[in-house]
Amino acid sequence: MAGLLLAAATFLALHVAVSGTRLRDAIVATIGDGPYRGLFALASLAIIVWMARAYAGAAELPLWQTPRSLQWLAVLLGLPAALLVAVGLTTPNPTTVGAESLLAEGVPVRGIVRVTRHPFLAGVAIWAFAHLLVNGDGASIVLFGTLLSLALLGPRLIDAKRARAYGERWAAFAAQTSVLPFAAIAAGRNRFVVDEIGTWRLLLGGAVYVALLAGHRWLIGVPALPQ
Repeated sequence: MAGLLLAAATFLALHVAVSGTRLRDAIVATIGDGPYRGLFALASLAIIVWMARAYAGAAELPLWQTPRSLQWLAVLLGLPAALLVAVGLTTPNPTTVGAESLLAEGVPVRGIVRVTRHPFLAGVAIWAFAHLLVNGDGASIVLFGTLLSLALLGPRLIDAKRARAYGERWAAFAAQTSVLPFAAIAAGRNRFVVDEIGTWRLLLGGAVYVALLAGHRWLIGVPALPQ
């Protein structure tokens, strides 16, 4: 468990203390944006592998037994999580790494970005929360709690980074969007246009969801559906 805690703390520190902060700006000014992104991606991947290996080797520390109703709730939550991740990764969005130029180009807010300007992180947050519901052991709380924390903190860090770089252009974009899904639409600052999302993106998200349900036992070692 100590190794998992150290890996999780390192993962959070890398993102909270570096990504989205002025320290990142200073590093980029020194070595350039491309090298920074490459090093950051490698460091993130290495720590994720570290966390995964530490999680697999952590001693069992059961804390609660998940009710069957929550197990099914977690299964249902997997669908919006998969949709947000798949649609978010395939939709042009100035909050995505490498797509910041969309702000300078004045690309209009469209598709899933009307719902949330951080669809990928929203999906990860739902996915991590669903796994916390059904994994009542210490190692899972550390792993999925870390991922949930980062998914909730990430939008604030990204927004701050974009605000420093793009000023008024970012403010105009942020005014039309929201971090919390559907908040801008509920507030009357935007509207929901499902056709803009793209049928193929929704089908992709649905296919990912079905594939994960079917292959969960093979990938993880336990079935996704309650037994």
